[in-house]
Amino acid sequence: MTSQLNVDTIVDKAGSGGTNVKVGNTSTYVSDGGNVTQNTVQGLAKAWNKFQGDAGSISVDDSFNASSLEDIEAGGYRSIYTNNMNNDDYAHSVSSAFYSGIGSDTDTTTSRIRYFNGNASGVLVDGKEIALIIMGDLA
Repeated sequence: MTSQLNVDTIVDKAGSGGTNVKVGNTSTYVSDGGNVTQNTVQGLAKAWNKFQGDAGSISVDDSFNASSLEDIEAGGYRSIYTNNMNNDDYAHSVSSAFYSGIGSDTDTTTSRIRYFNGNASGVLVDGKEIALIIMGDLA
């Protein structure tokens, strides 16, 4: 027999406000069209950061699950995660607002990723408004 819980708000035991809700790694949600279910945890970003890399030193705008960000060379950066990925088979996307040649190399270990920013001629240059997002399994 299945059961259903209908509520408007979940609060802590004292009734004083919001609460922490834990979602198991087998939890699913129903697609927008209602025909497919997806794993909730698999669909969450596991780490991301957005920073300015063109001011001579890195200026982090905001981040999640990122313990540090290194400026390794002109146009080259390395993100170190707070919580490691389970393996090096995760997906990542890097973007830069003002240069078109951004990409990453094979340094996708379970705890860091290295990426580079180049101009239209392929020359590495410091980037402006660089963003990284990582999807995959946490350890």
